[in-house]
Amino acid sequence: MSALRLAVFDMDGTLMDSQDFIVRAMEGAFTAFSLPAPPRARILSIVGLSLYEAVARLIPDQAEDLIAQVAEAYKACFIAQRAETGGEASAPLYPGAKAVLETLAARPGVALGVATGKARRGLDHACAAHDLDRFFTTRQTADHHPSKPHPSMVLSCLQETGAAAASTVMIGDTTFDIEMGRAAEVRTLGVTWGYHDASDLRAAGADMLVDGFDAVPGALDELWEGSA
Repeated sequence: MSALRLAVFDMDGTLMDSQDFIVRAMEGAFTAFSLPAPPRARILSIVGLSLYEAVARLIPDQAEDLIAQVAEAYKACFIAQRAETGGEASAPLYPGAKAVLETLAARPGVALGVATGKARRGLDHACAAHDLDRFFTTRQTADHHPSKPHPSMVLSCLQETGAAAASTVMIGDTTFDIEMGRAAEVRTLGVTWGYHDASDLRAAGADMLVDGFDAVPGALDELWEGSA
């Protein structure tokens, strides 16, 4: 079995607080088609899903072609925001996130990855804006995989790094992240500062929960040791 220990992070709601951009872009997309915009909490509840799947959950009673058009309008609104505001550069990392990535990346035998509902273009912008490229050995995005909670992204992380499922932890703020990790048969660490409630993360089967980034390294050690 590989001795490598792998930590796979979600992006939106876990490493980066991009909720204002997501909400404004979704509101703009709905307005473009004269649809009533969902409440903010409802929009945030679908963060992490692939874009089409997210829109489909927000308007399940609409035709597929309209869902696709709203999804494309969301992309256009988000790109416009990026041009106007700097996009991901003005969406902050959560307190302590970068320091923890620095600490983990410096450990021998530890690799880091990302599995995100963002498209690769969005992830690349986020990593460039916050100087995150150097941390991640593997990066998986929604435009190359089925939507969470399908395990494809985590399984690709395992394949690319050579890590074993038993030595891997998926870290995320939504039930989609937890369900994806469980489907890939890796351990799961839920973070409570993101877009889904702690009670929902527990119900989805998270192995552990943490309330701040300072608790992440210790929680990972416990999960890695527990699966040894």
